[in-house]
Amino acid sequence: MVLIIASIFLIIVGDLFGLGYENKKTDSLQSHLNFINFTIGFISAAVISPVYEEILYRGFLYRWLRSKYGLVIGMIGSSFIFMLVHIPTYNVLPITFISGLVFSWTYEKTKSIIPGMIIHAIFNALAVILTVV
Repeated sequence: MVLIIASIFLIIVGDLFGLGYENKKTDSLQSHLNFINFTIGFISAAVISPVYEEILYRGFLYRWLRSKYGLVIGMIGSSFIFMLVHIPTYNVLPITFISGLVFSWTYEKTKSIIPGMIIHAIFNALAVILTVV
C-alpha cells in the first residue's frame, strides 16, 4: 500500500511539473495494443522482471552493500542502482527508487526475496493494466 500511495503521489506531483506518467514503454504498449503485445508486456513486467530483478538487486547487490556498508547504504545504494537501470523512463525514476527502498525493506524484514518478488509483480501488473486502461 505504501508503494501504491507513494506512486500516486509522485505521479500527481510529476504531472503538476509537466512530467506526466507516460514514457516510451507506455506509449509503445498503448499505440500497439493487441492481445499478444499486452500478454508479452504483462508477462515481462509482472513475472520475468520481478524474479530476476529481485534476485539481482536484493538477493545479491543489497545483501553485499549491507554487509560492507550497513543497512542505510545498502538500501539507498541498491535502490539507486535499481533506479538507474530503469533509464530511459525518467519520469518514473523517483517511483522506481522508492520501489527499491520498499523491496529492500521487505527483504530486511523477511530475510527472503520472495515477498519482494510478489510485491514487485503486483505493482508491475497494476502498472501494465492501468497503462492499457
